[in-house]
Amino acid sequence: MKKLTSLLLSGALTVGLLAGCAGGGASSTPAPETTTPAETAPAETASSEGAVTLKVGASPTPHAEILAVVKDLLAEEGITLEIVEFTDYIQPNLAVEEGEIDANYFQHITYMNNFNAENGTHLASVAEIHYEPFGLYAGTTASLDELQDGATIGVPNDPTNGGRALLLLQEQGLITLKEDVGLEPTVLDIAENPHNYQIEELEAAQLPRSLDSLDLAVINGNYAIQAGLNVADALAIESAEGTAGTAYVNVLAVAEDRVDDPAIQALADALKSDEVKTFIDETYGGAVVAVF
Repeated sequence: MKKLTSLLLSGALTVGLLAGCAGGGASSTPAPETTTPAETAPAETASSEGAVTLKVGASPTPHAEILAVVKDLLAEEGITLEIVEFTDYIQPNLAVEEGEIDANYFQHITYMNNFNAENGTHLASVAEIHYEPFGLYAGTTASLDELQDGATIGVPNDPTNGGRALLLLQEQGLITLKEDVGLEPTVLDIAENPHNYQIEELEAAQLPRSLDSLDLAVINGNYAIQAGLNVADALAIESAEGTAGTAYVNVLAVAEDRVDDPAIQALADALKSDEVKTFIDETYGGAVVAVF
């Protein structure tokens, strides 16, 4: 398994999914108590006194912030929650696969399924928690009406999020994709681009910082939050009634053989509690949408 880790981590440099993500935009949220991946020992689900500890990997925003709400709920059931923050999309899945952490909460279901298929991992969803609508944000061009021929539009450079961005551009009538492209179209699947828009593929984390050199950019919800972008100011967002609310729902993921673990089930229940829903609704202003 260490060989698998070495191979995948070296490949992570070219994948460029979520590197450089640092805590961010929702300053009013409680600060989670966290450890870093380097400090994380192999997960131990029970101490000598019988108390249970769960180590859960998460992106800093919004996932670690949401888990901070769950921490007190689990404590009432004798479960200690350790939140381990990751700043990429590779290591938290490998850490679950190798048993270094018990679960992770950072990714949507389509990404998890794609990761399993590409890497031979055995991750499973325990609970569907929320989705983060992609937004189309203004860069050097203030509105869709002002968009000129040849304008440059930034999109994420990974398959699932890049495809998702192209689907949003199609929804807005900016491009037309080939039929039956599924959830992961690429720029090669653009059938019509009458205004010759230049689609620039960048690391998802870099897009908010690149707005001053792009006309528009399609940005992941978590990065929009960290950058202080308000979803209400987006020029367009995905609809909860469309593909986004199901294909891109963020999940609590574990190794397949941990799905029925009582402590994992308690974590799933806490994540779907009224307290968490209220926190999401009151904190993120539509940038994070609970699905339970």
